[in-house]
Amino acid sequence: MNPHLSASDVPRGFTFAATHCGLKRSRLDLGILISETPAAAAAVFTTNQVVAAPVIASREHLRKARHKMRGVIVNSGNANCCTREDGYPASVAAASKLAAEMGGLDRTQFLVCSTGVIGAPLRVEKILQAVPDLVGARSADSGAFEEFARAIMTTDTRPKWANAQCRIGGKPVRVLGCAKGSGMIHPNMATMLAFLATDAAISPALLSRALRAAVGPTFNSITVDGDTSTNDTVTVLANGQSGAPAIEGVKSAGYKSFCAALQDVCRSLALAIVEDGEGAQRVIEIEVHGAPSDRAASQLARTVANSPLVKTAFAGADPNWGRILAAAGRSGVHFDPERTNISIAGIPVCRGGREHTFDEAATHEKMLEKYVTVRLDLHSGRGSARVWTCDFTQEYIHINASYRT
Repeated sequence: MNPHLSASDVPRGFTFAATHCGLKRSRLDLGILISETPAAAAAVFTTNQVVAAPVIASREHLRKARHKMRGVIVNSGNANCCTREDGYPASVAAASKLAAEMGGLDRTQFLVCSTGVIGAPLRVEKILQAVPDLVGARSADSGAFEEFARAIMTTDTRPKWANAQCRIGGKPVRVLGCAKGSGMIHPNMATMLAFLATDAAISPALLSRALRAAVGPTFNSITVDGDTSTNDTVTVLANGQSGAPAIEGVKSAGYKSFCAALQDVCRSLALAIVEDGEGAQRVIEIEVHGAPSDRAASQLARTVANSPLVKTAFAGADPNWGRILAAAGRSGVHFDPERTNISIAGIPVCRGGREHTFDEAATHEKMLEKYVTVRLDLHSGRGSARVWTCDFTQEYIHINASYRT
C-alpha cells in the first residue's frame, strides 16, 4: 500500500467524502465515491445463499442502469442482512437520498453497500440525515479518498488502498482502489468490499471482463478463515476522464496495459487483507505445482490454506509438514503422496511423502518472518495455483468471540 497518495494518484473526475453518522460509537461509518460524469461500471458479488439487502439492490441497480453508474454509498457498522422486510427499502432509501442530493439523478445510478453486524436493523435515518452534508463535502483530494477508505472499516486495524498507472495512447490512465476485510474472508466470487475507480475510457462489457480476470488470481485467491460474507462486493467505475483513447478490444495494447494495472491494484489490496487478517502475525503463500489441472491445484491449495491445523502450526512457527500433506490428502484431488515434495520457507522438509532431513531450528526461525512460502510439488500433472492465507492466533478467537458485544 502506498502510505501517502498524491493528487496525481487520483483518477480524474472522481470525488469522495466520509463522515460519522452514528452507526458506530465514534469512528467514520459512512462514505461516498462519486464520478462527476456517467461511468461504465462492473461488479462481482457474493455467491453466499444468504444475501444482504444492499447486494440485492446493487445487482438490480446495475442491471437497470445498463452498467452506467455515478457512484457508491457505503456504510460500516451494520451489514443490513437478515433484516426481513426492512432491509431492502433501507438500501433503496440510501441510494435514493444520494441521487436526490446529487441533483435529482435516478437512484439506479448508485450502488449501495453495507458491512458490519448481521441481523441488526439498519438505522437508515442516520444515513439519510448525513447524506446532504456528505454530498456537499465531497472532494477530489487524496485525503478525502483516504477518509473514504477509513469509513468502510470494521475489524480492520488499518485502511487499505492501492494505486497504479498505465499509458494508453501516450496518456496516463490511473487506477485507484480501497478495500476492507480482516475476517469472514474466503475466495468465492468476491471476498469483502472493494471499490475501484479509473479514468480509463472503456465499455461496460470490456470493463466487466477485465474485472473478472483480475479477481481470479487476487481476491479469489485469498482466505483468512474460510467464511464467505453475505455482503461481498467488488466494483469498478471507469469514467473516461483521462483523455486517453477508448480501449477498443481484448487484443489491443490498451486493454492489456489496463488489465495489468487493474490486476496490480487488486493484488495489492488482496494481500493487504491477508496481512491484516484478524489476529494474524504472518502471510502464508501456498504454491501447488504438478497437479492434474489448474482447478485441482487451486482446490488443493485452498484446502491447505484453510486447514486450522496448518494455520495454527504457522502461528507457532512449527514446521509440521505432516499437517500440510494430510490437508492435501483430504482435498478431493487425486495425487500420489509418495511422489509429493514439500518445502517450507524455501527449505525442503518432505521428499516422496517422507521426512527430508532438515534443520528444524533454522526452519522455525525462517517461519517467524512476516511472509512465509509453502510449496507442494505433486508430480501428477501440469496444473498449478497460488493462494494466500494467514496464521490463526488466539487473537482471532478473542475478536470473533465478542464481535457483537
